[in-house]
Amino acid sequence: MNEEMLNMDIRKFLKQVGVTSQREIEHAIIRALDNDELNGMETIEVKMTLDVPALSIKHKVDGTIHLS
Repeated sequence: MNEEMLNMDIRKFLKQVGVTSQREIEHAIIRALDNDELNGMETIEVKMTLDVPALSIKHKVDGTIHLS
């Protein structure tokens, strides 16, 4: 196993997840604000699940996003 390549691929994947997830959340919040579904004072619950079937990993992360 090439540990350097493994580390690089994991970091690349996590960077992609982070960037695309942030973009999706931001766009959804802007749409909700534009549609008066949010008023900009909410705290939004967020959940992320990492699923790696080949390794039997199902890791969940919970958090919050404060709009004000």
